[in-house]
Amino acid sequence: MPHSTKVNPKRVLRAARKTTRRQDYSSSTKRALLDNATTLFTDHGYAGTSLDEVVAAARVTKGAFYHHFPSKLALFEAVFDRVQGSTTAQVEKAIEASKDPWERAQIGLEKFLEVCREPRFRRICIQEGPVALGHERWREAEKASTLGIVQRTVDALLADLGGGENLNEAFGIVFYGSIKSASEYVADAEDPNAASEEVQAAIGAILAGMRLLPTIDAPNEESVSEA
Repeated sequence: MPHSTKVNPKRVLRAARKTTRRQDYSSSTKRALLDNATTLFTDHGYAGTSLDEVVAAARVTKGAFYHHFPSKLALFEAVFDRVQGSTTAQVEKAIEASKDPWERAQIGLEKFLEVCREPRFRRICIQEGPVALGHERWREAEKASTLGIVQRTVDALLADLGGGENLNEAFGIVFYGSIKSASEYVADAEDPNAASEEVQAAIGAILAGMRLLPTIDAPNEESVSEA
C-alpha cells in the first residue's frame, strides 16, 4: 500500500498568501508605472519622457520596469491602449442613456468631443500616438477603438430611416472619417471648446438632414452600369 503524505493546511495557506502578495505587488507595480507614465507622457510627450523619470515617479527599479515592459515604446503603447479603452467605455456608457438612435448619435458625439478636450486624450492618443507608434499602427488602434461604436450608431440610424441596407458599411466609414478628422481638429485647436461647438453644429446639421430623408436607397446594378 503506497505511503500517503499528509497535507499541512497551515503550510498550504502560507504558500497561498505568499503567492497572493507577490501577485498584488506585481499588479500594483504595473499600475504605478502606467499611472505615472500617463501623467509624464501627457505633460512632456513621448520623446520628452525618459525611463528614468518613469521609474522614479513610480518608485520602482528598472528591473521591475523591465519585468512588465520590454521598452519605453511598449509602455507607451500600453498607456495608449488604456486611454483609448477608457474613452470607448465612457462613450458607450453615455449613449446607453437613450433608446432613440438619433439622440444616441448626438450624445455619443458630445461625449467623444468632451473627451477630445481632455489634455490626456489630446496629447497621448491624438498628438503623440502617430509619432510614437507610427501612423499605420496608430490608425489601426484608433480604428479598432472607434469604428465599432460609429458603425453600430450608423446601423441604428439607417434602420430607423428604412432602406439602404447595402450602404451601412459605406456610411460607417464616412462617419468614422468625419469623427476622426473632427477629433484632430478639436485637439489641435487653440480653443478646443469653440472648435468642439463648431464640430457639433456641423455634424448635427448632417444628422438633421439625414433625418428628413423619407428613406435611403442604395444604387442598383442597372443604374450603376448606365452611369
